[in-house]
Amino acid sequence: MKIAIIGQKGIPAVSGGVETHVEELAKRLIGLGHEVVTYTRPNYTDKNLHEYQGVRLVSLPSISSKNLDTIVHTFLSALHVIFVEKKVDVVHFHSIGPSSLLWLVKLFKPMTPVIATFHTQCYVHRKWGKVARAYLKFGELICNKVADEVIAISRNLQQYAQVKYKRVVNYIPNGVGTANIKEADLIKKWGLDKGNYIVTISRIVRHKGIHYLIDAFKQLKTDKKLVIVGDSSYTEAYLEELKEMTRDNKNIIFTGRQSGDILYELFTNAYLFVQPSESEGLSIALLEAMAYGQAVLASDIPENEEAVRNAGFYFENKNVDSLRTELDELIKNKDKVDSKRGQGLTRVKLNYDWEIIVHDTEKLYEKAISEKRFIYSKKYFQAI
Repeated sequence: MKIAIIGQKGIPAVSGGVETHVEELAKRLIGLGHEVVTYTRPNYTDKNLHEYQGVRLVSLPSISSKNLDTIVHTFLSALHVIFVEKKVDVVHFHSIGPSSLLWLVKLFKPMTPVIATFHTQCYVHRKWGKVARAYLKFGELICNKVADEVIAISRNLQQYAQVKYKRVVNYIPNGVGTANIKEADLIKKWGLDKGNYIVTISRIVRHKGIHYLIDAFKQLKTDKKLVIVGDSSYTEAYLEELKEMTRDNKNIIFTGRQSGDILYELFTNAYLFVQPSESEGLSIALLEAMAYGQAVLASDIPENEEAVRNAGFYFENKNVDSLRTELDELIKNKDKVDSKRGQGLTRVKLNYDWEIIVHDTEKLYEKAISEKRFIYSKKYFQAI
């Protein structure tokens, strides 16, 4: 089976849940014997990189701006699938923004099934203006109405889409792999050691709620540090706002975007992982923290509750007082924190195993191909 994947910035993933999802999916599909083509942007993946772990990479240009980067790259990717790749068995779009253009593939390649993964309701994120939000809502409509098969990465999104668009939506979640446990070494350059810091790991965008976490942490009396891992995504003003909030506090550390051994160390050695998001699809960073056996404190949005259940702690979404109270309680009660360590690991192994996820995706591809062939063979016999 030849599969083309559109919508991600690129692989290997250096940031972004969609990029991590696509990387894990693509390399495992290669392991099952399929051919996979993924499209990359030169502002994310080196344009001279043409292959990664067996996955063929096609670099196409984009316009590096918040509003044009994704749509320009998606348009060129769709044209490449239609007119250059030609023979493709499945085209898989990721996210509602890129899915706004999946109709192009359906128009020019009507016998090729088009799959769309609904990752999150991007238009609720405060980084977007009115026009962008309206377009993203249009993308959600196209994703759910026009794609041959739709995948939702959370039960909450699945239920939402099925009710609103009155169609069957497949539930196939994000996954998590085996943790790379690393003793504190490289992170000591920031004064970090096992158990002496609280960590949050995400893109630095407003809906991730990092300002709530900083505000709550500043009100605590603690020797622990707060470590914020990640970089902006066309949100430099927000990053500067956060740094201004922390200018007089040496215990709040911005590491920037991290990967490899440093990231593994940051996950492994934290006292507590905090996920303060206002909204999510299904956070891969949250799942990864649980896979590392970390106790997690998360905002009580449905997507976080779906991932964590009883394996962690919660605070009221957007409520700084609630977050401060929970942090204070957990910092003062190590036994309470330790009681949750490992529960998350058991949960992700049972519910978010990439091997199961990839096999479920493969089966959906096969189903979509069979249904397309049946429809067109039926039309053929009716015509004669």
